[in-house]
Amino acid sequence: MHVPLSGTAGKTPRYLAIAAELAQAIESGQLAPGEKLLPHRVLAKQLGVTTGTVSRAYASLERQALATARVGDGTFVRNRDTSTEDAATAATAQAIDLAHNIAIPTDETGALLRAMTSLGQSPAQMARVLKYQPEAGATQHRMAGARWLQRFGTGGSWERVMVTHGAQHALAGVLRTIARPGDTLLTEPLSYPGMLALARSLRLQVVGLQMDAQGILPEALDRAAQTFNTKLLFCCPTLHNPTTSTMDTVRREAIAAVVRKRKLLLMEDVVHAAALQHPPLALSTLVPEQSFLMASFSKVMAPGLRVGYLEAAPQWLDKVASSIRADCWMVAPLMPEIATRWLDSGDAEHLIALQRQQIAERLAVARRVLSGVEMRWAADFPHVWLPLPDAWRAGRFAATLRRAGVLVRTMEHFAVGRSPVPDAVRISLNATASLEQLRNGLQIVAMTVKDPAAAVMDP
Repeated sequence: MHVPLSGTAGKTPRYLAIAAELAQAIESGQLAPGEKLLPHRVLAKQLGVTTGTVSRAYASLERQALATARVGDGTFVRNRDTSTEDAATAATAQAIDLAHNIAIPTDETGALLRAMTSLGQSPAQMARVLKYQPEAGATQHRMAGARWLQRFGTGGSWERVMVTHGAQHALAGVLRTIARPGDTLLTEPLSYPGMLALARSLRLQVVGLQMDAQGILPEALDRAAQTFNTKLLFCCPTLHNPTTSTMDTVRREAIAAVVRKRKLLLMEDVVHAAALQHPPLALSTLVPEQSFLMASFSKVMAPGLRVGYLEAAPQWLDKVASSIRADCWMVAPLMPEIATRWLDSGDAEHLIALQRQQIAERLAVARRVLSGVEMRWAADFPHVWLPLPDAWRAGRFAATLRRAGVLVRTMEHFAVGRSPVPDAVRISLNATASLEQLRNGLQIVAMTVKDPAAAVMDP
């Protein structure tokens, strides 16, 4: 970074003055997308200010969506495809949203009406959901969750299951239980942004592991576990977001062997795998005493149904329940009651089947429109992984699409620590309001990726 900074601007607080000068440098192009900002201590020494002042300046840039902090590696100029700019663009230009990852609306309002009508016919049950519940959830809700988790090959023991406000809540409870500031967490080189935000808030060091088309390489996991002397692993073995990869049985067994050998604690995300009619056995079923299996309904039924399930060894659940109690005392029981009724009535399977049908239709559109373009996709997964030709850089590609009224996600959104950030984008197929809008957006993507001249044009 070669930008003159004074760090002062009259009576303006120094951190705001620093942030303003950096923002001007970013907006003018002196600092390019993806460029790393100076480490806090280095810039503080250069300007004669405290590291806290620089930290506040960088935090201001993050709030303006001009920079992003990558756990374990520093702060970088952000590609302008952030949610803040997405929202502004969508509001002003009616952009086609191929960036956000949300469940496709189906019959969830009808299912909700049926559940609430059924609940309303039992005053005793209505009263029950308005009372305090155990931290791990009411027994009947845990039993319903245990039955549902059997789709991933679990044993169906409700004593190993607790109810959470979604998978993110489960992950937060687990990390607060098993991790301490300064610990190292291993994961894919591109990983769940919600996990990265949690790791940053808990001051964890996150290390990305080498992966191939199936996911994490066993030898990379073994080497990193020994090198960093860590016990923490977070991964998504089935329908990895954003790369679409899924581990086969041989790879899962190899990863499980390393988990056992290095006595790792595995946190497994199966949120997207819930869309599969016959998902592969969860990796955690191979090492059940060392695993935390986290699932939710947010991507396959309705994002507002904040219900998730965490399966783990009972001794770990007790500890996570203590974290939940300290955080919010208990999960509000009305949502788990709705989820339980959906599971018991068959509405849950009906909604997931409708989601699969919608995804299949959208994937068919994507495969037709993007025919001839290198890409990766997976059945029942509403995303396309699009590696870019050599002429394109992801930031410029996303900016070019945005000016054409289309939003996509670059890999900076998922990047872990010092892991190289590939020039690729994730195209989400589930956020557009109609197939026609999706087709129009994908046609713009196809024309843009095939136009090498646009890759070098001034924005």
